[in-house]
Parts: sequence; C-alpha cells; structure tokens
Amino acid sequence: MMTWKTLMSPDSASPLMEQLTFLHDHALMILLMITVLVGYLMASLFFNKFNYRYLLEGQTIEMIWTILPAVILIFIALPSLRLLYLLDEVNNPLVTIKTIGHQWYWSYEYTDFANIEFDSYMIPSNEIEDYHFRLLDVDNRITVPYNSQIRMIVTAADVLHSWTIPTIGVKIDATPGRLNQISFLLNRTGIFFGQCSEICGANHSFMPIVMESISPEYFINWIHYMSEI
Repeated sequence: MMTWKTLMSPDSASPLMEQLTFLHDHALMILLMITVLVGYLMASLFFNKFNYRYLLEGQTIEMIWTILPAVILIFIALPSLRLLYLLDEVNNPLVTIKTIGHQWYWSYEYTDFANIEFDSYMIPSNEIEDYHFRLLDVDNRITVPYNSQIRMIVTAADVLHSWTIPTIGVKIDATPGRLNQISFLLNRTGIFFGQCSEICGANHSFMPIVMESISPEYFINWIHYMSEI
C-alpha cells in the first residue's frame, strides 16, 4: 500500500507488477541517458567559444539525430508490446470471480463455489477500529489463494467504474452492459488495497477495494464457511 512520502512503486505482489516495474525502470534509464546527453550538449553550447561562419549543412549529424531517436523508440516499444500481450493473456484459471461496480460499492460473486455472493462497502469513519485504514478498508474483503491463477470478470450496474489494485498491477474498466476480463497470479500472502480509478459520481472516492491473499488450504476453509452463512 502506498503511504505518505513514498517515492517509488510499491513492492509487487504478482509477476505482472514485477514486469511493469522492470519496464518503468528500463524506460526511466533511457530517459536519464537522453537528459544527461542533451544537458551536456546544451551546456557546452553555452560556454564554448567555437564558431564557424561557413557551416551551412551537416548531412552526417542530421542522419544521426534522425535515426538515433527511432532506434531508442524501438528499444522502448518492443518490451512494451511484449508486456501488453502478457497483460491480456488468460491462462487456465483456478478461481473465477465476477466483480460488479455500483454507485458506490462493489459486489463479488464466486460462481465456482456454490454461488457465493456478497457486497463490499467502505467502513465509515465513525465505525473504524485501530487496525483499520481510514477510507481504504471495507466490511467484506475479496479472498483469493496465492500461487493460483485468478480470472476476474468485471462489469458495472450503472456508470463506468475501474477496478484497480496497484500492488498486483491490475486496472480494468467496469462498463455497463459489457464483460471485461483479466487474469493475474499472486506470489505471496498479504492484504492489498485499491480504489476505483474512474470518476463515477459524487462518492467516487469512497468505494475502495481490499484483497486478501491466503494459502489454498485456508481458502478452501473460507469457501466452506461462506457457503454455510
């Protein structure tokens, strides 16, 4: 979870987020090299005394500064395209969760297991305990097993929403009348927080997402408990 004065990306909890972090660092290093080179050239132009009144053209340098940016863009585009296809890849899912966005809460359905359904509302400020995070905790968390392929099917009942958890690298639009799907895998246990990232009305800021990653054995026990209530 992001906190105050956090300058870097949060620690990843999925292979997708790891790859997104690698792409970010790769692009940032290229930008840093470009910035240093251009800064050095501008500083040298300001402070040197070289001049040549008969210089009218430079075919070689013009060819270099045309081809070099194209090569740099290719170095950024190829990893980006690879990651774009990885994000859309749907492997054989062990668990399928249907997510429905409402104004202003989320509904979840585990249709693989006795059709478990529940709503997830933000805990109001006057009801939070010491172990809750204000404006980020919910009354019913999504629970998923780690090291298992999860498929999320997302839609909306009223207006556009966006189901987003930065730690696992997932952001998918919830569109009325349309089913979108995304696949992800969590590689560690933990509690991960997210929010709706599509402006969906007056209480857009108050429909958080909380996902709890647990072991498959505890997940089976949770499924039995939820199916009995």
